[in-house]
Amino acid sequence: MSKDRRVVITGLGVVAPNAITIHDFHKALLTGTSGLKHQKELEELQFKCQVAGKPQLTQEIIDQHFTALQQRGLLATGLMYGVISAKQAFENSGIGFKNKSYHEDIGVVFGTGQSGGDKFREAIHHIDDNNVRRLGSTSVIQTMSSGVSAWISGELGLGNWVTTNSSACSTGTEALLMGYDRIKSGKARAMLVGSCSDSGPYIWGGFDAMRILPTKYNDKPEMASRPFSHDACGFVPGSGAGCLVLETLESALSRKATIYAEVKGGHLNSGGQTNGGSMTAPNGLAVQACIKAALIESKIDSSQIDVINGHITATSKDGFEVKNWSTALNRSGKDFPFINSFKSTIGHCLAASGSIELVASTLQLHHQVVYPNINISQLHPEIVSVIDKEKVPLKPIKTKIHSLAKASFGFGDVNACAILSTFKP
Repeated sequence: MSKDRRVVITGLGVVAPNAITIHDFHKALLTGTSGLKHQKELEELQFKCQVAGKPQLTQEIIDQHFTALQQRGLLATGLMYGVISAKQAFENSGIGFKNKSYHEDIGVVFGTGQSGGDKFREAIHHIDDNNVRRLGSTSVIQTMSSGVSAWISGELGLGNWVTTNSSACSTGTEALLMGYDRIKSGKARAMLVGSCSDSGPYIWGGFDAMRILPTKYNDKPEMASRPFSHDACGFVPGSGAGCLVLETLESALSRKATIYAEVKGGHLNSGGQTNGGSMTAPNGLAVQACIKAALIESKIDSSQIDVINGHITATSKDGFEVKNWSTALNRSGKDFPFINSFKSTIGHCLAASGSIELVASTLQLHHQVVYPNINISQLHPEIVSVIDKEKVPLKPIKTKIHSLAKASFGFGDVNACAILSTFKP
């Protein structure tokens, strides 16, 4: 099969702090509606940062996707988010899963960071080292990293490559590129790609201890995440899942499927924790190299990039990232593309961030609109020195978008950059 096959996005699913469906997610991003809330549990545990983004799953929604027996198995939050987003995306694609059949040519790459930490703690709470066998029969599925991709495969009857990746904050964008390569190589007709992240203190506690979360907004949670702003003081932890259905153009056209966007390509690399890179900070030269390589592999000129959805986390590194984009694209001032960060409304969803933000990026292409940034009282001076302030929109902007660059830069100095374009027959 030809490696020149075009790969398009035909299905979207999301479980985000500010919305549970694609329709509501688009509306929330368009209006700058925040999903960040004060978490009473974190206050009781005396966290310094008591703000987080947690999807508002109702019991009704959970009942739609999981049986009573499955729910008694103490479902991990990330696993729930991932399965719901995948089922949404599969149904949204039009492939559907009525009268479940075996799809030998459809697979899953669904990533995660930690899995089931809170549920594992719940399981061991009443045992000691002498009765470990009482952990329970669901503890393995809850805590094995591949539990989410295996569950999705079982729900939807997917029989191609089924795996879970894990690369910190780059996980979701990496999953998309892994699925893209699988289709491009002719080994699959379609792939469900995405990632998820658990909610709760056992996930967020380590970051609170690192003192990299904002502590001044516990009584004003919607203002806590401030990407690009001169007073950004740390990222707000979030959680959830995003899922995209990737498919060959030939298959999509034969089904008369809705085509949201086309995946042109991308690149993955690491800074090797050199040249200023570390476990928690990026090597700027590697970031630039990743962006440049993504453009080359996508056969897209930097002048064709109309929108950047950055990693931009609301930390002191925001200006550094903008400078790296400017250098890599060789564009600055008014020539710089529009740039936004969805972390102002959903927080930093950790391993789920890339996939949730890819869903949002795809919606920007589909609707030909740039979603606004919120909570910018004044742009950071490092950013203003590189790009025109109008390129960081505070209101929705309807504009012609040809191509969009989405990047994720994760702990461990790992980088992922994907290039998406408006579909043209």
